Amino acid sequence: MSLPININKLIHGKSVETERLEFKKGWNPEKIIHNICAFANDINNWGGGYIIIGIDENNGQAVLPPEGVPQKEIDKIQKEVLGLAHQIQPNYFPIIDTEIFQEKHIVVLWCPAGDNRPYTAPSTQGEKSQRNAYIRIGSESIIAKGENLNRLNELSARIPFDDRVNHQATINDLDLGKIRSYLQEINSELFKESATMPFVELCQAMNIVKGSTENILPVNVGLLFFSKEPEKFFQRA
Repeated sequence: MSLPININKLIHGKSVETERLEFKKGWNPEKIIHNICAFANDINNWGGGYIIIGIDENNGQAVLPPEGVPQKEIDKIQKEVLGLAHQIQPNYFPIIDTEIFQEKHIVVLWCPAGDNRPYTAPSTQGEKSQRNAYIRIGSESIIAKGENLNRLNELSARIPFDDRVNHQATINDLDLGKIRSYLQEINSELFKESATMPFVELCQAMNIVKGSTENILPVNVGLLFFSKEPEKFFQRA
């Protein structure tokens, strides 16, 4: 599934803060599961982050040209990501995308902030491994301890306003025209797919709706950006 963001701007840190980017030269499941867990916990309410596999880093910056991921390994990595998602408790599933960047295949894991924080992950791969909650401090994913662990536990009861489901609205309050205009403006690959993909899938790809299949509802940020009448849902908007 394509990302609702321009890949070139993402890699160069022009779309999101560098603290929300994690570059990996190659596939390293033990480290990557900690990064996924940390972005899901989103202790600073940044909105999660992105893990880019196939590009090395130096002091948090992308090292280009990219190393790339062998095409024959992409399917294997995607399956292993799903396996890692089941190891995180509660289960957490990042959005997986594959891109061609500077003629190399890369894999991007988009990890939005989770709704069921705190999340924990095994410290090492193995059945008897100790579980820890990981958080993002600067450009590092570390085990939450002491005051940081207390902060994370407090956040579990507080979902940021932007990410909250709005129960007074329906998915029909989101405007397809506004969504496609935005995707075209930021030069997202998702713009092309949006012409044919189901509207619900498009909204899910942009993380502007949540809920079970039978009860998909918009979140506040989606209504603020893509509703024709945001004032219906937010006073003085």
